[in-house]
Amino acid sequence: MYKMEELYKEYVGKLPGKILNDMEKEAKARNLKPAQIEKVLEYLIEQYNQAKIDPGEAIGIITAESFGEPGTQMTLNVFHFAGVAEVSVTQGLPRLIEILDARKTIKTPSMEICLKKEFAKEANDVKKVAAQIKETLLKEVSEEFNINLTKMQLEVKLNKARIKEIKAKPEDIIENLENAIKKISIKKTDEGFIIKPEESSDHELMELYKLKEKLKETYIKGIKGITHVLPVKRGSEFIIITAGTNLADVLKVPEVDSSRTSTNDLHETAKVLGIEAARQTIINEAGKVIEDQGLDVDIRHILCIADTMCRSGIIKGITRSGITGEKKSVLAKASFETPLPHLVNASLLGENDELNSVIENVMLNQPVPLGTGLPDLVAKMGPKSIKKKQIEKEEEDKK
Repeated sequence: MYKMEELYKEYVGKLPGKILNDMEKEAKARNLKPAQIEKVLEYLIEQYNQAKIDPGEAIGIITAESFGEPGTQMTLNVFHFAGVAEVSVTQGLPRLIEILDARKTIKTPSMEICLKKEFAKEANDVKKVAAQIKETLLKEVSEEFNINLTKMQLEVKLNKARIKEIKAKPEDIIENLENAIKKISIKKTDEGFIIKPEESSDHELMELYKLKEKLKETYIKGIKGITHVLPVKRGSEFIIITAGTNLADVLKVPEVDSSRTSTNDLHETAKVLGIEAARQTIINEAGKVIEDQGLDVDIRHILCIADTMCRSGIIKGITRSGITGEKKSVLAKASFETPLPHLVNASLLGENDELNSVIENVMLNQPVPLGTGLPDLVAKMGPKSIKKKQIEKEEEDKK
């Protein structure tokens, strides 16, 4: 055992930690001897070195091609229905564009809420948690909205079974209604509420109708932004899939397992959990889209894009205002959308272009700094070579 530990220590630094850990597990499972383990580790080093990128490799272009080519085979408008039409998630090319552009507002924000083990086993427990998480509006817990024309007031009849299910108190509902809509008086009754505007107007009936419609859409309980919830069994446990997202508030729910709960909104993840979590979300979401489409893109290309988007500490999309706008080269910025403003601004400011990248050297028909064009060869001039050059020059002058 001691010898094996020493053997693995020899390869620390030569191989990544994950490969070594996986190797250790496999070796135990297959009862390999030290001599066999050493042989496998040597083979792994050989394979690992072959898999490394060569210095001067155009990784950006290769990554772009690896995404671009499968992207042409993606369906343009795909919605994945997770059981019901309400909880639909954008997939295919539109979703990939959303991720790579790092859009602040996405078409179908969604969450996967994992619960703690004691709450994730029974369907009834999961439904109770889902009912508490879902954003509930007054119309969802009401049976009737009546306008009393004689007293010019609204009479709301509540569904008591629904109120009990979401664990809402009438006092809390009244407080939320008063916070949402100003200048109304609310009186509690056995069946629900009587709501009356505090100020009378010439168009009182019209105002009552407007108030009725406004009250229907008023938030009373749950987490704002979570419009639909769907408990789904995954493996041996239940998870809750949502339409709408509010990661900060969901993580405050005691039954929720905060270590496994995720959202598909990149900017919300970055705000709540930090840039590293947002980077992992980009990897997961892009990988999911590619996998769902039945395509195969190497994980290293996805990692390269995620790293590029998050390297500044803020999520920046692959757009003219994002990563491309950060480039120092004027010609490189001009090559990607809206060339004229870049060239005019550079002229006004008197900017210099160092010609360090690929595209500007292609424009000027110069060798690009890639592959064999990357290193500069400098000859070291010693005393002998200088003397030799002087002799050659003297001979030429004599001629």
